[in-house]
Amino acid sequence: MQRRLMLTAVAAAALLAACGGGDDEYRGSLVEDPVTITTLTAAQINAGTASSGLQPITGLAKCDVRVVALNYRTPGAKGEPSNSSGALLVPAGACATQSHPLVAYAKGTDVQKPRTLANPADGETFLLAAMYAAQGYAVVATDYLGFAKSAHTYHPYLHAESEATTVIDSIRAARRAAGIQGATLNGRVMLTGYSQGGHSSMAAHRAIEAFHAGEINVVAGAHLAGPYNLSGSFKLPDAIAGYQFFVPYLVTGYQKIYGNIYADPTQAFKAPYASYIESLLPSPDLTYTTLVTTGKLPGGPGVTPNQARDAIFQPGFISDSQTNPNNNLFLAAKRNDLLGWTPKAKTLLCGGAGDPTVPPAVHMTVAKADFDARGVTTVSVVDVDPAIRAAFGVGGAAPTNPASAEFATYYGNYHGTYEPPFCHAQARGLFDTVK
Repeated sequence: MQRRLMLTAVAAAALLAACGGGDDEYRGSLVEDPVTITTLTAAQINAGTASSGLQPITGLAKCDVRVVALNYRTPGAKGEPSNSSGALLVPAGACATQSHPLVAYAKGTDVQKPRTLANPADGETFLLAAMYAAQGYAVVATDYLGFAKSAHTYHPYLHAESEATTVIDSIRAARRAAGIQGATLNGRVMLTGYSQGGHSSMAAHRAIEAFHAGEINVVAGAHLAGPYNLSGSFKLPDAIAGYQFFVPYLVTGYQKIYGNIYADPTQAFKAPYASYIESLLPSPDLTYTTLVTTGKLPGGPGVTPNQARDAIFQPGFISDSQTNPNNNLFLAAKRNDLLGWTPKAKTLLCGGAGDPTVPPAVHMTVAKADFDARGVTTVSVVDVDPAIRAAFGVGGAAPTNPASAEFATYYGNYHGTYEPPFCHAQARGLFDTVK
């Protein structure tokens, strides 16, 4: 009888979690005590930004930064109990006694399953430390479902609902961990993310204002280079840069969530990819580079995005997603678009016009037009392309010869390396007005 009661209690807790209930007992609660990994001193941060060239963008550090590892509970993609790990960056040293606003950050697309942002040597973590935490902001950054310490069996890539819950629960976890760590948060929350993270942060922004406004005081959102118009991107005749990574990730993720994208992988994917694609991403041991060099995905020097697309996907699968308004992949993408809502807090969209991976013309411009058409006045946009061209172009211009090494280097680094710091600087400029 006692065992039956225990099982009933577990089932009830799972049901509450799946329905979004039981927040105080489950969502954002800590799986284990937060652990301080290390403290980056202001001098170390300044040395790092000076050597990397970031210092003119980040400014000099005002604070030391404590890097704290988090492991917190959050629902899986179908509402089942699960967990995510992440990092809490706590301003320390000269800033230790201050009360800090909280920046909730969502990371860009990741293909490495073991990777965690609770790592001071990680480039994305260091940028967050230099740009925000060293300036007095506490930062919580999620690793997402399916990465690092998460027990979720896959990553629900670009699934707005689970992205939102994972970010929201990171905020709850950060509040609990801050109390344990002796840090004080001032109650103001800013949301930001880059690339996939721009989609995640906007999804979280929308969900918080709709369902959790009394709990989480969002004062600003800065959504950076995100794919807000996913269904529109499926109508494009040409493939984006990195197509062989991002689109299989999306297709297999949506298949696991919705179950109707294809009946068999061979309907969508060509050999040999169909035989292993559903378990390929995220990978326990392969990177973007080694996914290609080992032949797990097509690509490499001289391989265009269209050629990579045509190597991996069945042509009929792609053409139907482009032309059939009732195609299940198109409908799944539409379900995860982030159009048609009205932000209450100040909101910034940032991107670079030359971005070959998340083109602003497809996403940022379309989103802004949607907001404008409905009379939304809280949203502004910024194009950082002029700054990127000035810093990394050829004589202040983007290289135009596709066969040149300069062209390959410039556009190969645009989305992943050049664009993020400039957009984060714009985000901090907004946050500084409301902190």
